[in-house]
Amino acid sequence: MLLNTVTMEIRPITKDNFSEVVEIYKQGLATNIATFQNDLPQWEDWNKGHLDFCRISIYENNKMLGWTALTPVSSRCVYAGVAEVSVYIAQKERGKGIGKILLNELIKQSEANGIWMLQSGIFSENQSSIKLHEKCGFRMVGYREKIGKKNGIWKDNILMEYRIKNIGID
Repeated sequence: MLLNTVTMEIRPITKDNFSEVVEIYKQGLATNIATFQNDLPQWEDWNKGHLDFCRISIYENNKMLGWTALTPVSSRCVYAGVAEVSVYIAQKERGKGIGKILLNELIKQSEANGIWMLQSGIFSENQSSIKLHEKCGFRMVGYREKIGKKNGIWKDNILMEYRIKNIGID
């Protein structure tokens, strides 16, 4: 069931709404299939680690439903147009199309900011995230077996990418 996008509002992630970002992130951590991280970030660290654009949240009736943001994949200038995607949806809002709205908005804003490739590393058992990325035009480009441990358990990672269509074509 898709929500009515007319009542939803896209807002930037700022220090003022970061506590809502952390709450949704905490729900993702609880699944044990969203990230290798175990700790909740502080604003200063999160702010430093993410690009200063494409910090997107979605609200309905003044309640944050989900968010997405980008981290650089490298500090080398040649990779300035490549970024890694984070997308998190509030537990009660999953399966309603919120992720698709966010990821499509991220793609649009990425292109406007000179990003030419988005990438995601997704735990192989996180099938809903893999399907979401596929619906938004990402393709699987790799598989990393036992790339790291989460709570003592080895995790495999699916590598997915999205190429911005109008950039990098000469």
